[in-house]
Amino acid sequence: MILLVLLASVLISAVAIIQYKEQSSDYHKGRLERKESSIQKNLKTFLNGRHHSWEIKTENIPLIFKEEIYSIANIHGLQINIYDLEGNLLLSSKRGIQNNIAAQCLDSEILNAIFNTAEHRYLDIHKENGETFQSSYTFITNKSSKPIAILNLPYLENNDFLSKELQEFLRRIGFAFMLVLLTAIGIAFLLSKFITKSLKTISDKINSTRLEKRNKKIEVDDTSEEISILVNSYNSMIDELEESAVQLARSEREQAWREMAKQVAHEIKNPLTPMRLTVQNFQRKFDPEDESIHSKLDEYTKTIIQQIDTMSSIASAFSNFANMPAQQNETLNVVKIVKLALDIFNEDYIEFTSGSDEIIAKFDRTQLIRVVTNLVKNSIQAIPEGRTPNIVIDVSVVDKNIVLTVADNGSGVAEENKDKVFEPKFTTKSSGMGLGLAMVKNIVETYKGSISFESEKDKGTTFKVTFPRE
Repeated sequence: MILLVLLASVLISAVAIIQYKEQSSDYHKGRLERKESSIQKNLKTFLNGRHHSWEIKTENIPLIFKEEIYSIANIHGLQINIYDLEGNLLLSSKRGIQNNIAAQCLDSEILNAIFNTAEHRYLDIHKENGETFQSSYTFITNKSSKPIAILNLPYLENNDFLSKELQEFLRRIGFAFMLVLLTAIGIAFLLSKFITKSLKTISDKINSTRLEKRNKKIEVDDTSEEISILVNSYNSMIDELEESAVQLARSEREQAWREMAKQVAHEIKNPLTPMRLTVQNFQRKFDPEDESIHSKLDEYTKTIIQQIDTMSSIASAFSNFANMPAQQNETLNVVKIVKLALDIFNEDYIEFTSGSDEIIAKFDRTQLIRVVTNLVKNSIQAIPEGRTPNIVIDVSVVDKNIVLTVADNGSGVAEENKDKVFEPKFTTKSSGMGLGLAMVKNIVETYKGSISFESEKDKGTTFKVTFPRE
């Protein structure tokens, strides 16, 4: 609306200015023609009257109009110049023009136009010093309508009055458009508030829509038909989304239980097989009279106890992953805790660096140690045999965040496995349950942090953990 009002004001002002210029040009042309007609009548009346005794011919024109030319020029307020038919100046109402050599002769173009056109008239328009001049050329004829001289009337276009009229018109139309513009702004504001208020409510609801939570429907009163259709469509979508979310959650839970059951069954079967073989072997070879029966019994017992411990660790791992202990946040030195977590590793190829000796933050000591140990274990296991290991752990503060990096020169992560690294039960190792990195990710996200990694095949991997400091 505002743009249309501004465009209309500009167009109307432009049309007014163009109209003024055309009207001004037509006015001055018409005025010069009227002046020319009146002067021609005065000259003919005097020429053909009994006010002189001279013969009417070109040579006598200066004598015939010697004094009369000044009175006619004063009456009409125009300069009058009279030339002979060859373009030489005979007489002028402007004194001193005879000293202007350029004004004493007419151009051949003017003479050709007068003699060779049907109107026998020529109009010259030119500008000097920013002012527009018109100059007309016509014949002065005798009683027989035979040309005896050329009449020239120089005319200065004076636009002062018309310019004032234009300025007054533009000023008034400016006030009118200003009033219309203010009215348009007011109406546009009210309309936009009416429309955008509903759209803002809809936008906020859409932005807050989440699959994992219960979403509220939109309730908007006094809206247009189009917005009502949009609101109804959104509310219908919320109903469908809620139903789909319930079905998806149920399906995911069932799928998760199935996958977990498969994983638990698989991990438990692994130690059961050697236990069964050990018991069968013991049963088959048991001989009470054997002198080494006690050592064999100890060997069989150790094997079974070892497999039972494996099963116990499997159960503990799944239990820890399913039920993370509540956070016991305390103010601690992150650098010190990371060093403490690394003390359990005896490998001399593990390096630790830090940007500061003391980085104070609030963390759960146990969970922080668990994050460090899982990442370092993962790096140790990623280094292939035959390669000199190198693992670097670094702790620093970047933009008020604590950044922990663990870099190794292991075999790296294959491109097809990068999206699965943090998934539970995913592992590329022959042993283990694949819960370490999933557990780390779980801990990190409880602190509203993030974990990412960069890896290059056969060159190594760098894990980056970022925690908010507060």
